[in-house]
Amino acid sequence: MQSVKDILKKFNPLEDRYVSREFQAFGVYLAKKLQDEKRKALYIKFSKTIPRPVLEQALRYVIDANARNRAALFMWKLKELKAFEVKSKNLKD
Repeated sequence: MQSVKDILKKFNPLEDRYVSREFQAFGVYLAKKLQDEKRKALYIKFSKTIPRPVLEQALRYVIDANARNRAALFMWKLKELKAFEVKSKNLKD
């Protein structure tokens, strides 16, 4: 994975409108790896809200699988890893 320093070296403010924070750079990275750049905003949101190790685990699974539809397999793997479940809080009366 690229470091923040490498990403900032390649940053062009006229073309790269999405990248101003690290999680945004990771979201763009996910979109490129999954060959689904039209949904960059979705991957940026995932990189902000879902823990990084979960995203990396799902990405490794997709890359190792050599799937035709990488984005769909990535979503399936995130669901399997329970990345979308809301953690319930124990409320005491």
